[in-house]
Amino acid sequence: MSRSHGVASRFGEQAWAAPARTPLYYPDAVTLVPGADPAALVARIDTAAPGASVKDSFADLDLTGAGFDVLFEAQWIHRPANAPVVPSDLAWDVARDTDTLSAWAMAWDNEDGSALFRPELLDDPATFVLVGRSADGRMVAGAVASRSDQVVGISNVFALDDPDTAWLGVVDAVHRLFPALPVVGYEHGDDLAAAVRHGFEPVGPLRIWIHGGQD
Repeated sequence: MSRSHGVASRFGEQAWAAPARTPLYYPDAVTLVPGADPAALVARIDTAAPGASVKDSFADLDLTGAGFDVLFEAQWIHRPANAPVVPSDLAWDVARDTDTLSAWAMAWDNEDGSALFRPELLDDPATFVLVGRSADGRMVAGAVASRSDQVVGISNVFALDDPDTAWLGVVDAVHRLFPALPVVGYEHGDDLAAAVRHGFEPVGPLRIWIHGGQD
């Protein structure tokens, strides 16, 4: 997502970080190992304007001294590749053109979606914007799948009506695309409960921190 907005970033030994502010809703830094150095982490991101965020992947940091507050806590989730799959009633496809991506973004969030999900995202070979359509052709659900060599990450799961419809369909769509790969992600609240109902298991905590900005 950051690359699609022209934001440079770098992997370090303890964290991934972007020195310039990342797109809305996306973290400025993500810890990669437990016990990351908070001061070194914060020094790698821009905290001058409000809203800088850190994905504390192991929920083991204390960033309050650096001006951060906890935005929410969540659970990493995992679904094995060989877990049973229930066929979806929706027709699922991958967005491959700008018109479909724009319609998907508006369905996901009609205020911020179009500015966030830019056409450059379609050029990323590891990113798949999943589109779920009802029998009459309406776009009613969706998600983003991010593939690596070992897993498929799921994010931005949404449904215009029943969230269970989205999770059931996303599981089916991802299995069809990548049948040999487990599926991972993180959720909290009602979305976590929905994911668990569809075969995901919580496997560990994480925490999202947000910065208020310097005076």
